[in-house]
Amino acid sequence: MSADRPHRIAYVLKMYPRFSETFIVSEILAREAAGEEIVIFSLRPPIDARFHPELARVQAPVIQVGRSSSPRRLWERWGAAMADPELAGSVSAQLHELVGAGVDDAEQALTVAMLAREHGVTHLHAHFASMATTVARLAALLTDLPYSFTAHAKDIFHRDVEDEDLARKLRDADHAVTISEYNRSHLRSRFGARDTDRLELVRNGLELERFPYRGRTDLAEVPLLLGVGRLVEKKGFDQLIDVVHALREEGREVRAEIVGDGPLREELAARIDELGLQQQVRLLGPRTQEEVRHLLEEADLFVAPFVIGADGNADGLPTVLLEAMATGIPCVAASVTAVGEVILDGRTGWLVPTGDTAALVGAVREALDPATDRQALTDAARELVTAEYDSRSQSLRLRALAERSAHRTIRTEPIELSALQRGEQTLRPTAPAGRTLS
Repeated sequence: MSADRPHRIAYVLKMYPRFSETFIVSEILAREAAGEEIVIFSLRPPIDARFHPELARVQAPVIQVGRSSSPRRLWERWGAAMADPELAGSVSAQLHELVGAGVDDAEQALTVAMLAREHGVTHLHAHFASMATTVARLAALLTDLPYSFTAHAKDIFHRDVEDEDLARKLRDADHAVTISEYNRSHLRSRFGARDTDRLELVRNGLELERFPYRGRTDLAEVPLLLGVGRLVEKKGFDQLIDVVHALREEGREVRAEIVGDGPLREELAARIDELGLQQQVRLLGPRTQEEVRHLLEEADLFVAPFVIGADGNADGLPTVLLEAMATGIPCVAASVTAVGEVILDGRTGWLVPTGDTAALVGAVREALDPATDRQALTDAARELVTAEYDSRSQSLRLRALAERSAHRTIRTEPIELSALQRGEQTLRPTAPAGRTLS
């Protein structure tokens, strides 16, 4: 890297900030604390009503990358890029790539390419192997910059993920990152050594100092179970409601609070009403990370009854589970994807088969048994999180990968022209319905 071009990372994100993506904020904060220069390109404006206070600590400028889905606007962007002597050649050379992309992706890739040059970016990094990586890859082709991306869960496991597209992104990236050994093994098995030879494991990290450990031995007279996450199928919160009902049927009084919002809120509320649990189960709605931390301190047990959705979607390794382990609350979780890498049954918590409500009830019952040595498990859980999920260590790993990329030239593979025949959105002479031409 030349002395007059400092190392500067551009994060290409679908939406920033986003209430549910605390792990991205933690990662950026850790990289900034380690001295890296960051700029954030957000491809969609934020839509969440609430934001975490930690956002105020992020120093990186945030640039909202507009989109119009207008061919006229696309050609304007195209013209602006062609007016730049250093971009003109690559725009012409990558014409087939831009034509093969959707209107939004092509327009935003051109914009990101120009912004990257304007801000002296030396490396592009995207989170999630979907739209953000599509744009980062195109912008990298136009600027001859290296790009990387982090693959999480939905962008790998959802049934709509196209293998050809994901394989191309893996091959073209300077390096790809994924957050668990489960994901890495899955991707290696699915795509083979050629496509995954630059796939790296970098786990999501926590700012551990924000989650002080407190061992707990006593239970409340009526123990409180806590669940946190979006109210969607893969979180399995209907089973948490069933656990409360089953234990009450046995004569054991427990309460549950479920933090989060989402499309299943009314369905879950109806189930609570149907089982007569209005006084025992509360849907608290969304809470900030700090509010969740306080709830973790007050609850007796964290319950994460993950399931695999009908669309193939499953959680990768939710940050809130790591936060719970860090704070010292006993954890019961269902085994999907990488959850078994942190919840080691009988050692750091209770791990049950996914979808097995009876096993979940049994694990909660054992965790609440006064004879159970809960602190031995929570001590071990904190030790594991400290060793493997410290954001400072993970940021140094990401920095080393990005700095190494400055010395590489990675051959990229274009979108095959046959992709244009598969009904994908391509450049069109008119804007989509409901979108104003600009």
